[in-house]
Amino acid sequence: QVQVVESGGGLVQAGGSLRLSCAASGSIFSINAMDWYRQPAGKQRELVATITRAGSTNYADAVKGRFAISRDNAKNTVYLQMNSLAPEDTAVYYCHADLIRVGDGVRWSSYWGQGTQVTVSS
Repeated sequence: QVQVVESGGGLVQAGGSLRLSCAASGSIFSINAMDWYRQPAGKQRELVATITRAGSTNYADAVKGRFAISRDNAKNTVYLQMNSLAPEDTAVYYCHADLIRVGDGVRWSSYWGQGTQVTVSS
């Protein structure tokens, strides 16, 4: 059994900051990339940021220079520091992990968290 759980969402004024956390737990052998996605109301889910196990990062153009993704491999946790937030950042933010469960050999599985709401007021 594997769980991916996000936390840290909430309501913030434009220009403010929030830090999201996402912890993967359970029978995990290894985690490769961990990502943050977001889905504004009525729109498609979009990739926000990615970080590999080695720490390489990639960002959507809309958040470059404002958001920072990081991870703690020992804790199977990924973070998203969001600064200079704007109303257009309002969305449900989802954590995603590609991982191998204990006993699965080399088979990668994809796991999603339940999402956390981020609302930025103008």
